[in-house]
Parts: sequence; C-alpha cells; structure tokens
Amino acid sequence: QVQLAESGGGLVQAGQSLRLSCTVSGRILSINKMAWYRQPPGKERELVASITSGGDTNYLDSVKGRFTISRDNAKNAVFLQMNSLVPEDTAVYYCYLAGARYDAGGLVATARTRWGQGTQVSVSS
Repeated sequence: QVQLAESGGGLVQAGQSLRLSCTVSGRILSINKMAWYRQPPGKERELVASITSGGDTNYLDSVKGRFTISRDNAKNAVFLQMNSLVPEDTAVYYCYLAGARYDAGGLVATARTRWGQGTQVSVSS
C-alpha cells in the first residue's frame, strides 16, 4: 500500500511563512513526480508546484518566487516552503504523487496516482 500524509499547515498572518511536509509510506522503490495542489474555498483544485525525480520543478505563476518545492528521495518525502504568504494562499493543500513503484509482497507494483488527506493553510490579513 502507498499512503501520503501531510503536516505543517496552520493559521498565520500575511507575510509569514509555513513549511508543509508530506511523507509517503509503503515499501517504496521509486517515485516519478510529486506535487502540491491546493483548493481555495469555493474554487477548483489547482496545481501549486511539482517536482520530478530528477529535480525539475514547476510552479503556479502566483507563487513563483515565494514558494519552493523540494524532495528527499531517500526519505520519500516532499516539502513546500511557503514564504511571504498572502490571504489568497488560504486553501486546503494536498500532497500528490504520480508513478510510484513499490514492493507489494515480493512483486513490484505501481501506484499511478495517490493523494494525501489535505492540510489547511489559513492566512489572515
């Protein structure tokens, strides 16, 4: 089984920082892409940032220069450092992975996609 667990959300004031963490449990062999999505109140879920196994990153325009995504392949973890937060960043943030190979009891299986349960980030003005 492959499961994701996020942590690090909370309530902060505008201009402050938060660091989100996501760890992947299971007998992981490799993970292709990891990402953070968010869903603001009353809006669609959107991609915030993604990172490939090789370290290539991609960011939502509105967070460029403020957010940094990173990953620790040895620990099967992905992080999102969020600086200079603004009220518009308020959302539930979800961890996501695509293409995870894992040991399923001696066989190599692939989890095409998985989502975390989400963590709330609230930014007050």
